[in-house]
Amino acid sequence: MTLDINKIRKDFPILGEKVHGKPLVYFDNAATTQKPHQVIDEMVKYYYKYNSNIHRGVHYLSNKSTDGNENARKIVQRFINAKHLHEIIFTRGTTESVNLVANSFADRYISEGDEVIVSEMEHHSNIVPWQLVCKKKKAVLKVLPFNDNGELQVEMLEDLITDRTKIVALNHISNSLGTINPIKEIIDIAHAKNVRVLIDAAQSVQHKKIDVQDLDADFLVFSGHKLYGPTGIGVLYGKEELLNEMPPWQGGGEMIQEVRFEETTYNELPFKFEAGTPNYIDAIGLGAAIKYVESIGLDLIDTYEQELLNYATEKLLSVDGLKIYGTAENKTSVISFLVEGIHFYDMGMLLDQMGIAVRTGTHCTEPVMQHFGIDGTVRASFSFYNTKEEIDALYNGILKVCKMFVH
Repeated sequence: MTLDINKIRKDFPILGEKVHGKPLVYFDNAATTQKPHQVIDEMVKYYYKYNSNIHRGVHYLSNKSTDGNENARKIVQRFINAKHLHEIIFTRGTTESVNLVANSFADRYISEGDEVIVSEMEHHSNIVPWQLVCKKKKAVLKVLPFNDNGELQVEMLEDLITDRTKIVALNHISNSLGTINPIKEIIDIAHAKNVRVLIDAAQSVQHKKIDVQDLDADFLVFSGHKLYGPTGIGVLYGKEELLNEMPPWQGGGEMIQEVRFEETTYNELPFKFEAGTPNYIDAIGLGAAIKYVESIGLDLIDTYEQELLNYATEKLLSVDGLKIYGTAENKTSVISFLVEGIHFYDMGMLLDQMGIAVRTGTHCTEPVMQHFGIDGTVRASFSFYNTKEEIDALYNGILKVCKMFVH
């Protein structure tokens, strides 16, 4: 069975747009994916017909919106195979999910002199929250390095963990290198030493099937907008026993059971961590996005995206002076590259004039750039709605730019 790419592309209205008079070639999927009309239509339907604040209303509209929000939670639970529905917390995105865990976990479990381990290839949003917490708690931040292929040096983890280590926080897939990390092996190593693990799955849930029970992940976080859903919605999965022990991160409506000036008692999970009016329409949109991806099939998506990656890698490596950063044996559909003598911003801006959207810069992974001694890269990231013809357009575009810089 293969994907019907023409049919799929019709689901994404933006792919028919033109940029600078040229057909749009969208290769910035690691930053955000485009949205199918099925997601947009579902959100518009709720805004037009059912919009009302959720959970505490007794009227029809409130009940309809509440049902939509809680059904989305069930969809997420099934999608990542969480044991309990209340282990699914809605947030604004991966960044907020990491900050929630960092702050709430630290309040409960981290003391002066304790240790947190992150990897050298983390997105800033899985570095800075832990730095802030370590500074506040007088704890120590340790780093698991990667080699020049962009592969984590997992063999070093066992020695990096000590009896003061409380949590390891790392990504499943690197947004700037495309590396797929062996997270199950890493979780097993950490758990053998009674250390908790947070997995940043922002770059993996749209490519790979994830089963949090099989992984035995303590926490797993991801964003809706990289999963063909809306912006401003994300997910924190946490094991029930941990979430129950952790204090709330934010105070306000919904997260309380009873408020008295003398003392406030907190709501049960998941609402204990969902202060204020929830982003219920975007949660509904996320549910629609997951259903859309499931209707195509993650296995088919993964196979096709690997084909695109292999095809693009071969094409781009044939360009004189082009170097790819991130050559791990196990990687997904991200290619970060530089062409000798051409600044990444120049390459990105000139490709844009040809209608080709790529990302340029550090990709919020400055330590990765420091590892390679560079200031940034051009990143092309592929989705199942992309085609080999679009990769040909990128290849030809790069060649055109190269000719412009020939002296």
